[in-house]
Amino acid sequence: MAGSARGVSRKISAASARAHTRNKPNNNNTSFPSGIFRTALAVLLIGFLAWAYQAIQPPPPKICGTPDGPPITAPRIKLRDGRNLAYKEHGVPKATAKHKIIFVHGFDSCRHDAVVAKTLSPGVAEELGVYIVSFDRPGYGESDPNPNLTAKSLSLDIEELADKLGLGSKFYIIGFSLGGQIVWGCLKYIPHRLAGAMLLNPVVNYWWSGLPANLTNEAFYQQKLQDQWTFRVAHYTPWLTYWWNTQQWFPSSSAIAGSADILSPQDKELVFKLSRRKTDVGYIRQQGEYETLHRDLNFLFGSWEFSPLDLENPFPTNEGSVHLWQGDEDLMVAAKLQPYIAEKLPWIHYREFPGAGHMFPVADGMSDTIIKSLLQGK
Repeated sequence: MAGSARGVSRKISAASARAHTRNKPNNNNTSFPSGIFRTALAVLLIGFLAWAYQAIQPPPPKICGTPDGPPITAPRIKLRDGRNLAYKEHGVPKATAKHKIIFVHGFDSCRHDAVVAKTLSPGVAEELGVYIVSFDRPGYGESDPNPNLTAKSLSLDIEELADKLGLGSKFYIIGFSLGGQIVWGCLKYIPHRLAGAMLLNPVVNYWWSGLPANLTNEAFYQQKLQDQWTFRVAHYTPWLTYWWNTQQWFPSSSAIAGSADILSPQDKELVFKLSRRKTDVGYIRQQGEYETLHRDLNFLFGSWEFSPLDLENPFPTNEGSVHLWQGDEDLMVAAKLQPYIAEKLPWIHYREFPGAGHMFPVADGMSDTIIKSLLQGK
């Protein structure tokens, strides 16, 4: 009985004590639950995706004539799909004109920038009986945007403009810069309506089929690095064009920024003639930069439904003529590619101007030369 009262005496080895100590939970060590960590990551990812989605979404356009949009001040025609095109008339009255011409403006421009019409001598206009109409391309100025813009849709817009204004079964077309690129679409889709065509420093899409890779690469890499990336974004990821041209991390389009680095020596001499355009920028982009500049970039360098190098002669019996004029010091357009295009299309009347830049049509007397060459087929 005395032994039971004292209890059992056990000896515990040092190794067992250490093992016992190691296996005992440490109540002072608090671990982060894995479920909370995964939830936090998911919330962060969703937040980032929501931000990214908002960043790449362009704002809705400010349609002219709507409560929140700019006022309508220009004459307009209504197209078959309900959109409106604003236009401006130049030269002699349409009713007495012998020759009717549609002018297509370039990038970041509008109907007021009808270069040839504005500098054409009144005497030449009267002598030849020239009537010119310019129009705001879709999204510019007071023309409604077209979310489904293509070379074909633009060509059909031009045809409908001619019909609504009563220009007759055939008319001439002149396009400058991006407007010159649009003339290729007219030669593809409405050649039967054309009496003649003039492309002045037309923009070249580096991804048109038929252009030799070595020549295209050489012309492409002559562009400023920021423009190379702008062109790539417009071609490969057009849904990022708005973001790329509004983000502040990297420089984007030189043309949108108005960089003087893309002006040739002649352009810098002629730019004073365009000084009034500074007051037009607000009008040009008033419906939104995405509907004008960014959509233009996607059109310029996107995947076209045809290549101009595959076009056939629209005037096989010489009832009209097509002219392509290019300044050889143009820093905005891939001038190096124009001679190759003209060589592949022998029916093109190609003319290259040594020392001329992108703005050579503004030079004194040039509009008279352009109009006479177009109407006389020379």
